[in-house]
Amino acid sequence: MAEETSAEKIAQLERENEVLKKEIARLQRLLEEALRAVKRQAAPFSRQNPKAAAEKPGRKPGKKYGCPYRRAVPDQVDEIIEVPLPWRCPRCRGDLEECETVSQFQTEIPEPRVERIEFRIHVGRCRHCRRRVQGRHPRQTSDAVGSAASQLGPRALALATQLHKSLGLPYGKTASLSQAMDRIASKAEPTYEALIEEVRRSPSVTPDETGWRVGGKLWWMWAFSTSQVTVYAIQPGRGFQQAATVLGADFAGFLVRDGWSVYRQFVQAVHQTCLSHLLRRCREMILVAGKGQAKFPRRVETILQHALQLRDRRDQGRISERGTAVARGKLEAQLDRSLERRYRSMPNRRFAHHLLREREALFTFLICPGLEATNWRAEQAIRPMVVTRKVWGGNRTSRGAHAQSILVSVLQTCHQQRRSASAVLYKMICLPKPKALELSAPTR
Repeated sequence: MAEETSAEKIAQLERENEVLKKEIARLQRLLEEALRAVKRQAAPFSRQNPKAAAEKPGRKPGKKYGCPYRRAVPDQVDEIIEVPLPWRCPRCRGDLEECETVSQFQTEIPEPRVERIEFRIHVGRCRHCRRRVQGRHPRQTSDAVGSAASQLGPRALALATQLHKSLGLPYGKTASLSQAMDRIASKAEPTYEALIEEVRRSPSVTPDETGWRVGGKLWWMWAFSTSQVTVYAIQPGRGFQQAATVLGADFAGFLVRDGWSVYRQFVQAVHQTCLSHLLRRCREMILVAGKGQAKFPRRVETILQHALQLRDRRDQGRISERGTAVARGKLEAQLDRSLERRYRSMPNRRFAHHLLREREALFTFLICPGLEATNWRAEQAIRPMVVTRKVWGGNRTSRGAHAQSILVSVLQTCHQQRRSASAVLYKMICLPKPKALELSAPTR
């Protein structure tokens, strides 16, 4: 009778043990999901369930357009600039005959006071092809006259672009400048294309990506950064096709990236995975793991920390290249022995599989002096975009997203090269036709 009672108690305890194990596994899974949710790439203030057939943004044509609006002509003009006709017709090089004079107005940022400038534009007609021709002054931002004759000056537009794209001034406070931003992006597009070519030619590129919103739907903000140039691209996907649009599918330089599997598809590149991400993952696993489960991430953390210390000793000249190679081999052997073991806990098993996939890219920085061990450069480039996203969430249209990509690429590149972004934008805005400005890195 006592034996039957003991057997029943043992069976009951085994059942309770199984229930507790399942509960522990469930709670660990929820904790892991909560930790991942903290880092999840999502833009706030966005529609969680956007309309399947959303209406096109902006004013509607016809009777729904509402009251038309145009910028008022200034009551006071501080400066009048004569804009004479060119010597010849720009199309056929024919002689010109003057027909009339029209006005265009700019309200400029004070330097040191608000300037209201009137451009007295001389208009003529070519005697040969009979087409209309008008003069152009270097300080004009466009050729528009008539209902669009009153405009903002290049300094005002340059400042507004920096406030909106770099510092995250909300769209609601710059709505009146949205069309001007689009025009600036059109003029900056050749420079943007030149920056993309510079990234593709660079010996080392650090990419990263973060969530973005376009029209309330999830898109992705990609960043490709070098020591002198950064290119952003807002795209509807997070796959190899989107990354190759900027970097090129045949990129053969060094690629310092995180563990996102898409980057491994650049098979011609030499890869270095970000050790900072791996160390962060080790610390998070140690935080939630049991006593026995924490041994593996703690061992990996020690190996990676020793690798970084070895790099510092090499860069300081405290160890020779041969000594670095020997020490690197020992670290690789330690890691390989750890990865050969079989782990019972699912988090350790997933981490081991990830390290096996990244094995060839873990210690490239110890083989190639000067190569960075983390993707900090791209994360620094992504950070201002994350701040901007928190302010106003994203873009309303794909066209606006493209303009965003162009302008923030120019602004970030100016910041890296210690150029005056205002001066570069001023020069772009005043271009009669879009053309690439020299923003590439110095010749190596």
